[in-house]
Amino acid sequence: MNKDECKNIWVYIEAADGAAKKIGLEILTPAKELAAKTGEKVVAIAIGSNVEGVAKEAIAYGADQAIVVDSAEYENYCTDAYTHVITVLAEKYKPSAILFGATQDGRDFAPRAAAKINTGCIADCIGLSLDEEKNIVWTCPSFGGNIYTDLVCSEARPQMGTIRSSTFKKGEADASREGEIVKETVSFAQDELKAKVIKAVKEISESVNLEEAEIIISGGRGMGSAENFKLLWDFAALMGGVVGATRAPIEAGWISRAHQIGQSGKSVAPKLYIACGISGATQHVAGVTGADYIVAINKDEEASIFDIANVGIVGNVMEVIPAMMEEIKKTMA
Repeated sequence: MNKDECKNIWVYIEAADGAAKKIGLEILTPAKELAAKTGEKVVAIAIGSNVEGVAKEAIAYGADQAIVVDSAEYENYCTDAYTHVITVLAEKYKPSAILFGATQDGRDFAPRAAAKINTGCIADCIGLSLDEEKNIVWTCPSFGGNIYTDLVCSEARPQMGTIRSSTFKKGEADASREGEIVKETVSFAQDELKAKVIKAVKEISESVNLEEAEIIISGGRGMGSAENFKLLWDFAALMGGVVGATRAPIEAGWISRAHQIGQSGKSVAPKLYIACGISGATQHVAGVTGADYIVAINKDEEASIFDIANVGIVGNVMEVIPAMMEEIKKTMA
């Protein structure tokens, strides 16, 4: 697309059960900041069935306008169909940028849409800013998360990328905000789909909502064993939190992969994050940068986790945690 013809910053608002997912509302925060500097509008994009409420929610969180493709045929996510919708809308309206959440769906169809539009897509971003020419500077982890790289799409438009969950804070909703909701109809031929959704079956699995948790008790290799790791469940129950983990305990079979936090797991933004026996590898730290307050417990006083902790406790986790729990119980009595 011609760079000079493109304007406005789009944010894809992923929906579930008729409501906006948290990650889309989080991305509206940097989108508003970028748009204020470029003099553009923030436009929310909602695709699905009965998603007009999602558009209104996005406007309450800062979108100036919303474009809605609302049809029963989009009730369940389908790679080809959603890619087609974004491509058609982008070719019609010519946005300067499209921001997606780095979710399972976003990671699936954002790069496909970029390929169809003939532009680039920068994945798993943890920072957004502008250069002197008002191109978006996308910051993302590289080389296993050991360094951060700034990337710019200087000519091709729209600029596209996926943003990690909990990278940005969701703003406050303002129900009095008004914005235009544009309804679009985008159809596609069913016989052109490479894959079709025959039936949607909800998986029966362990439910772990790390992204929404306000308190997370997380354990690493330093917990020592599966038996020791069980202590974290008691600690989390006492605190009213959930249990998280680094990669090592998961690979050891102490806890399921649904609890993994870090570059290859989930990014979180709790009010309180207690790291137990976690060394502080870059790959894990990348997933907790959104935490408001971090308490680290480790017997190694040189552990990297102390570099990001608000409070550090040097000691054996199997001694420190029971002592903490005992004191907490006293305050609750």
